[in-house]
Amino acid sequence: MYTGEKVRLREYRKEDIEQAQIYINDPEVKRLLHPGIPYLYTFEDEQKWFESNTATKDIYNFAIETIPDHKYIGGCGINKLDWKNSVAVVGIFIGDKEYWGKGYGTDAMKVLIRFIFEQMNIHKVRLHVFAFNKRAIKSYEKCGFKTEGILRKEVYRDGEYHDEIVMGILKEEYFQSNESKN
Repeated sequence: MYTGEKVRLREYRKEDIEQAQIYINDPEVKRLLHPGIPYLYTFEDEQKWFESNTATKDIYNFAIETIPDHKYIGGCGINKLDWKNSVAVVGIFIGDKEYWGKGYGTDAMKVLIRFIFEQMNIHKVRLHVFAFNKRAIKSYEKCGFKTEGILRKEVYRDGEYHDEIVMGILKEEYFQSNESKN
């Protein structure tokens, strides 16, 4: 387990599957996550994902749970690793909307990037976010991410095209930021 101020990152458990399916099928959550057609996931889809969720494929997924009450509220992880160039592509979601806008996602992302830089010795962490997801962009900036590029009109959502923003943080930026806080 990896712990922050508000959350801890832990392994996914079988008892998370049903709640994960509810979270991932929520239209507001799905709108912010998936660039494809927002179809619904079945319980069996979630179960298959859970069963294939191992760290052997250079994909590392964590459940996000609150401190101190141990409530599962979402997930985050490394979606892609490029070992040669030392780049990790990450993603995150807070499925329980009661925890939106209260710093839980920011705390979880800080824990995740600390794990990546301090335990995996990765040089850069990158993510993609839809331009209309202002709350997430603000959160990522608080974590030290900088905009690296914009994929113009990349995502079709709600009847119109939207930009997708690519953001990144380098290992040295992470350590400089943490040194200045001490």
